[in-house]
Parts: sequence; structure tokens; C-alpha cells
Amino acid sequence: MEFILEGIMSVTWQQMVMYLIGILLIWLAIHKEYEPSLLLPMGFGAILVNLPASGVLNQTMEGVGEINGIIEWLFQVGIEASEALPILLFIGIGAMIDFGPLLSKPIMFLFGAAAQFGIFGAILIASMLGFDLKDAASIGIIGAADGPTSILVSQVLHSNYIGAIAVAAYSYMALVPVVQPFAIRLVTTKKERCIRMAYKPAQVSKKLRIAFPIAVTFIVGFIAPSSVALVGFLMFGNLIRECGVLGTLSEAAQNTLANLITLLLGITVSFSMKADAFVRPDTLFIMGIGLAAFVLDTIGGVLFAKVLNLFLRNKINPMIGAAGISAFPMSSRVVQKMAMKEDPGNVLIMQAAGANVSGQIASVIAGGLVIHLVSGYL
Repeated sequence: MEFILEGIMSVTWQQMVMYLIGILLIWLAIHKEYEPSLLLPMGFGAILVNLPASGVLNQTMEGVGEINGIIEWLFQVGIEASEALPILLFIGIGAMIDFGPLLSKPIMFLFGAAAQFGIFGAILIASMLGFDLKDAASIGIIGAADGPTSILVSQVLHSNYIGAIAVAAYSYMALVPVVQPFAIRLVTTKKERCIRMAYKPAQVSKKLRIAFPIAVTFIVGFIAPSSVALVGFLMFGNLIRECGVLGTLSEAAQNTLANLITLLLGITVSFSMKADAFVRPDTLFIMGIGLAAFVLDTIGGVLFAKVLNLFLRNKINPMIGAAGISAFPMSSRVVQKMAMKEDPGNVLIMQAAGANVSGQIASVIAGGLVIHLVSGYL
């Protein structure tokens, strides 16, 4: 009992805040079902790493001395030393993605690019608030709407805010159904949201589906070499899916590999959620900038669609532009749900899915470009 009381008395108010944050993340995962595979391990990990003298951070073994605890070891091996966990996750993500809707309507590539505006807007905001370049760039990448990319960029650039960036990225990904409708309504009228789009899918051959991930890897490799680890593993996963001869490996990548890496990544990131590094005024700024990045991404995509409509006879529903963020498939579902709410017969899911998968490619390319530009400057 004395040891228990001593442990309780040693808890700081910052650690108490982290316990509440951990419980909040677990509640969001279970009760609201917001990205449960990530928020639940992150929330539980936040509690683990903030227990007094936590054994997940260090252990003392007789005859050996002090060694790294399991979460610190996972962080050093899987993220700090090699960035292996976030990169390996892209194999599973690639295996889940069907690029068919994008290949049948290549114009959707443009929406993926337009919806990355939030990244650079957030970098500018963070810089104006006093963050140095490597931290501002890492914070800005929250706008990629891609958790693994956010973790990877912040780690490669040695940001001081990896934990806060990861929490912001995954929290706002989970809140896409809340954030995006608000942002879309800010810059559209009901008439625009009711625009119907005819969908006549072009036949996408198996040869094209196989050639696409290979071609994208070559193009990105020459244009943005820093993106190759991200894009290459994403495209490798997609090639496994589309080749037709690796069915069991494709299923393993989509389920076993993706689930295992997601589980490990979520609890490993909690290493950066130690109270002394997390409970700071800067964390609130990062959460606010992350929200701004998501809103700017959505608005950027919508406004781009509205600009295109100035020159097109067959108008594009501007909400399609909002689906250009990387949050797949949540964003395309949000667009379809909003379309049905405004006009019950309006079906936009295939066009939105095309924009959404283009956003997945654009976000990892943007992440590589940010690493390349910032590393070169530093």
C-alpha cells in the first residue's frame, strides 16, 4: 500500500492531463468509432508511457542494468532508426486501393493535387506563429490527411512534436465526417451541391492496372526521389493487388499486415506522448493548425472545381474537389452522403472515389517534396 501511495503522489499534473487525453482517445475509438484501430492503441499507450517510472520506457534487469522498455524499443527500431512501421503500412494501404475509378477519369488527378493546398497553408501559418522550418513543415504535413505520412515526415525532419502531430493527424482523419461538411458548406451554394454528374466509366484493362503502379513509381522516382519510399511501397501494394497471381499475399497485405502494423504504429507513437513533451502550449497551436490544414485542403479542392466549372459545359459538382484529400475512403463517403442529403437521387460516389485515391498519391508525393525541400534548405 505504501508503494501505491508513493506512486500516486509522484504523479504530476501534466501526467494527469495525459491520462485524460488517453481516456478521451479510447472513448472516441470505442463510443464514436473514430479510427478505433489507431486511436485506441494511441490512447492506451498515452497512459502507459506516463505512469511513474513506467516499465514500457525502461527496465532494470539484474546483472544487465537498465535496458529500453518495449515501447521505447519499438520507437527506436520501427520509427526513429528506419521509419519502417509507417512505410510498411503503405503496402497494406496500396493493396486496399482500387485505382479503377481514377484511371477511368484521369481528370480526377487534378483534384488530388488541388486538395494539398492545406499543407502549404499550414506551413505558412506555423512559420508565422514562430515554429522553426523543420517543425513548421512537419506540422503542415498534417494537411496531407495521412497519418503515416505525417509520422514519417516529422521523424525524418527530427521535429520536436512527433506525438502532437500524430495525434492531430489521426484525430482529424477520424473527424473528417464532421470537419468536411462544415468546410464544404462555407464555399458552396445548395444549387452547386445539387449538381448531377453523368458517370460513364471507361473500361480499365488489366494491363493498364498493372502498368499504372510501375509507371507512377518511375515518374515519382525521377521527379521527387524523396517520395520513393512512400509512393514505391504504396504502388508495390497495389501491384500485388492487381497482378492477379498473388491473391493470398494481397489478402495478407490488406488484412494481416495492415492490421498488425497499424496496431504497432498506434502504440509506438505514444512514446512521443510523454507529458513533459506533450502538455505544452505548442500542442494547442499544433491542434489548431492541423484543423486549419484540413479545412484549407477541403476548400482548396472545392474552389479548384469551381474554377474548372467556369470553362466546362458539363459542370462538376464542387464537392468532388473536397474528396481530393488523402482520407480514403472516408472523404468520398462524406461527399456522397452530402449529395444524397441535398438531392436523394444524386450519386457521386465513383467520381468522389477517383478524386480520393488521387489524393492518396498526391499526399505521399507532397510528403516527399516537403522532406526534399526542407532537408535541402537546412
